[in-house]
Amino acid sequence: MKNHSDIWDIVEEKSPAYFDLSDTVWDNPETNYEEYKASDAHTQMLMDEGFRVERGIAGLPTAVMGEAGEDGPVIAILGEFDALPGLSQIAGLAEPQEIERGGHGHGCGHNLLGSGSLLAASALKDYLAENGIKGRVRYYGCPAEEGGSAKGFMVREGLFDDVDVAFCWHPAPFAGVNDPVSLACNEISFHFTGRAAHAASAPHLGRSALDAVELMNVGVNYMREHMPSSARIHYAVTDTGGIAPNVVQAKATVRYLIRALSLPEMQTLLERVRKIAQGAALMTETSVRDEIISGDANLIGNSTLEQLMQIQLERLGAPVFDEQDRKTAREFQDTLSKEDISDAFRRFGVEPKDGLALCEEIYKPYNGDNSLVGSTDVGSVSWVVPTVQMRGATCAIGTPLHSWQMVAQGKLPAAHKGMAHAAKIMSSTAAELFRNPEHITAAKADHQKRLGGTVFINPIPDDVQPALPVQKA
Repeated sequence: MKNHSDIWDIVEEKSPAYFDLSDTVWDNPETNYEEYKASDAHTQMLMDEGFRVERGIAGLPTAVMGEAGEDGPVIAILGEFDALPGLSQIAGLAEPQEIERGGHGHGCGHNLLGSGSLLAASALKDYLAENGIKGRVRYYGCPAEEGGSAKGFMVREGLFDDVDVAFCWHPAPFAGVNDPVSLACNEISFHFTGRAAHAASAPHLGRSALDAVELMNVGVNYMREHMPSSARIHYAVTDTGGIAPNVVQAKATVRYLIRALSLPEMQTLLERVRKIAQGAALMTETSVRDEIISGDANLIGNSTLEQLMQIQLERLGAPVFDEQDRKTAREFQDTLSKEDISDAFRRFGVEPKDGLALCEEIYKPYNGDNSLVGSTDVGSVSWVVPTVQMRGATCAIGTPLHSWQMVAQGKLPAAHKGMAHAAKIMSSTAAELFRNPEHITAAKADHQKRLGGTVFINPIPDDVQPALPVQKA
């Protein structure tokens, strides 16, 4: 096997334009379902590259899909471009300083994620055309990964029904095949309704919805002792019913995020939380209704695809960083605690090394600590399509996701190098599938074996609509 792939040269040639795309998205951080500038920029790039483009797919205004090629297998490469609220930060500065007070920021690196995935799709498109290989390449520009579960709505609408294999990646401190472990989840609001009254002269006439919220939270907190240690439950009171303490609150809302290692385990936990809400309503003589906002399935791995991706990683090697990249990374490490840095090594199963600022080698999969994982809407895709992901080394080792440090590093040369590296791996692995369709057949067999006949039940019920923002006149 030769240690160079022609598709890597295509990625190199195209990379500068996609670094600009990533920086444009970074400069215009937009949150769930409001990513209009990012969607426009990705759409324009797709059109410039000659993709057939569809916008507003699955009824999501900022979702976009581009397709190229004719006949043959369909390979999808998934991108994201949503930011996080409250993480505004000056680029490249190793101290917290907002660009805009209370503004947004790309604390999960989705500016890189979407641009890197589109770079891979574009390089793959050109490679197929140059080599006369039949096949279709699709890029899915997906909004609202951060709590909006856009891919789950796209799955529900059948957008992946004819896809043979899906790829994705995520910015991280290390490069390697992603461990296919995540938590299934539902985000759900509990709306309590009571009766207003004067809190001093007629408290007996009031029925406090806020009391119900507080009692529910107490009940769920007691439940934590009696649920699997891998499960996670978080909550936020989104409506306290008003600011006047002398009025018994007639309404109040608490939003819960319920997570577990599998969909059935999560559903069981969700029903227990619902019972606690009903108990709180009974105790306070209020009423309660719940409203599912979003939901993600747990990831389903695929050994066939993961092994093929590992081969490409070992052929290419780690991203090549220079001394200036390492110097800048050490400046960011100086803002982190020893625990931040050691935790990064632990989570990725990497032997700790003093002074290591950036990834220097490819790390084997399945060595990480999966006791602390989050959720992703890629999980829902992985239930219906054989899916593989990688981690791309784009930041200083120890950088926490959803932090100002992650935002600040999102436009650095090291981030661009890690993004291009991920694009090379995804595109060359996909090219291997197009050249050898028997791998696709094997991946599908692996997928069916893992499902074991289990029918996928989307954690987003059919009657739930995406939480699109209300448009101002």
